[in-house]
Amino acid sequence: MNLASPAADLVPETAPYLHEPFPHTPFDGTRKPFSIALAPLDLAEWIEPDAKLSETLAERAALMRDKRDVVFRAEEGTEDAQREVLELLVEHLTARFPEQYRLEGRRLELLATGESVDLDDPARLPLDIASHIVSDDLILLAPSEGGYRLVAAALCFPSAWSLAEKFGLTMDGVHEKVPGYPTKLARVMNRIFENLKVDQPVWRVNWSIYPDAALHHPESKERPRAWFDDPANLAPEAFVRVERQTLRRLPQTGALLFTIRIHVDPFDAFRRHPEGRALAASLREQILGLDPDQLAYKGLTEHRDAVARALEMIATAG
Repeated sequence: MNLASPAADLVPETAPYLHEPFPHTPFDGTRKPFSIALAPLDLAEWIEPDAKLSETLAERAALMRDKRDVVFRAEEGTEDAQREVLELLVEHLTARFPEQYRLEGRRLELLATGESVDLDDPARLPLDIASHIVSDDLILLAPSEGGYRLVAAALCFPSAWSLAEKFGLTMDGVHEKVPGYPTKLARVMNRIFENLKVDQPVWRVNWSIYPDAALHHPESKERPRAWFDDPANLAPEAFVRVERQTLRRLPQTGALLFTIRIHVDPFDAFRRHPEGRALAASLREQILGLDPDQLAYKGLTEHRDAVARALEMIATAG
């Protein structure tokens, strides 16, 4: 979730998404790593389209069924905020993507999957229902004496953080291991959360490097990632993982809703992007500029040089 996670850079494009590959390029050099870099969000573009919506929702449903304790938690007393999230999503999705969502009474028809969702299902919490209709992870934050606290979440596709470890913590607790957060970013972050207005939603993006294209990565950041055996040939095996995050205040309950959408592209996709060589060079420069704590947080301590070499080969290709 980390609003202060590494290499959090603002995308320079005015449109919130482009054609694949790399719908967002937070590594293009327009912002320094480890910055908050929030931008105003046009609520008309709150949720991004997903060309793989059917398979994304299928994976979410399987995780919610088989690993519920890992991917879903909610405190008592958050039901009203959960319900507000669900209603806002239904309103947005049916208006923004009528080819994929249709409301029939109190049932939402998901045309991409053929499913019909009961929005008032008494056996399910509203955030549970919401998690089955959208590609984004959904996280609710509520105010407390120590700052905003994580009180409910449907988190199927985390980027190396555990909901069990972070649930119930304040934002300072959630981000305490982010390099530079306690000394540089904590005060700014808390001020943003306290002062965010209903009519001033924001968004941001960040990047990380993974050895696979899996969406579900709940392992701790401290655990080394299992890279392949050939460090000299990472280009087909390394992936750029981009989080597109939004933050908005709910108009009725006043809770904060944090959404996370994951985009994953292989290094080879740089060769298909019109600016791929320049982007590969910029990502390489950012990686080589990370200090030891930042490298460790991003899981690149042992593989920095191999990843940099792979990017250099792409950037200098004829």
